[in-house]
Amino acid sequence: MQKLFMRAVGILLLCFVFLPSLCLANGRVHALNYFQYHVLQENGRNVLRIEIGLDHDNLEYSVHTNQYKPKQLIIDLQNTEIGDIRQDITLDGRLGRYMTFRELERRHMQVMVSLAAQAQPQNYRVYTLKADREARKPFRLVIDVLEPVQSVSSPAQVEGVTGKTIVLDPGHGGSDSGAVGPSGLQEKDVTLAVAQKVRAILQNSGARVVMTREDDRDVYGMNATDQQELQARVNVGTYTPGTQVFLSIHCNSFSSPSAHGTATYYYPKGDADATLAEDLQEALIAAGGLSDRGINEANFYVVKHAAVPAALVELAFISNYNEEGLLGSADFQDKMAMAICRGLGKFFQDTGI
Repeated sequence: MQKLFMRAVGILLLCFVFLPSLCLANGRVHALNYFQYHVLQENGRNVLRIEIGLDHDNLEYSVHTNQYKPKQLIIDLQNTEIGDIRQDITLDGRLGRYMTFRELERRHMQVMVSLAAQAQPQNYRVYTLKADREARKPFRLVIDVLEPVQSVSSPAQVEGVTGKTIVLDPGHGGSDSGAVGPSGLQEKDVTLAVAQKVRAILQNSGARVVMTREDDRDVYGMNATDQQELQARVNVGTYTPGTQVFLSIHCNSFSSPSAHGTATYYYPKGDADATLAEDLQEALIAAGGLSDRGINEANFYVVKHAAVPAALVELAFISNYNEEGLLGSADFQDKMAMAICRGLGKFFQDTGI
């Protein structure tokens, strides 16, 4: 009996010794094994493309900025260990200065990239690419650092919004990139950039603005269900005292790259929802000049469950190559942001809310 007991203990000890190795063999932990960067041209802008290779896909990562170091971009890599790459790397200098890999805790890596300009959403993209056997490249995390574009000046104020309380919902964010364009532009970055511009104009015009997210993050948190994430966004409007409008900002996408245009959606909770959609759509078409896909009733969660007049705007099709270029342009973002503000101003004037 004692021999059987000792044998069982021995087997258990072996399991504890070899279990971590088995997990690694099953590909549950990433190892960094490839690094490359180069500068290319995209829609007239210089782009520093940084590629970090891993031994398998299904990478969990999140992107952050540092309010105390506005030129620093931070990417957290879960279940990842540093492999055969240097920990400190000097970059091109014009767009990126240097980057550092550090281990925060066991199997939790952090990549810090020091940019030449501020780490604003319109100046960077983070996404993954599948392994390319022909090019002999593994599965990669890609960081694109885009050359900043000087924004075209536009009126800093609009009429009709003074004293109003507006909740802005930049679609997607954090673990949810939203749709991704043919050149890698991510919906979550466009929506945040435009929402930030809308907020600046509205605040300059005397409005009170609350955003469901102010950076690249999940609103509810990691590993949330779709309903939990969407309800968390609705809750920002519900629990913000005096909210009068809820506006969700998105980019459209379709399997065919020929799909194009601007659309606005609403749920008919009352007459004000349709009026809001009409005023926004009219302003967006006048400013952006894209095909008018009209206003449409939709069962979208955030507009249906918002307790106030709500609309969801689809600025353009990120799946369309030409419109992807526009969505990544600071000039187009400025135009659409101003159009949204004008549409909101007209809505308040039309309804007297």
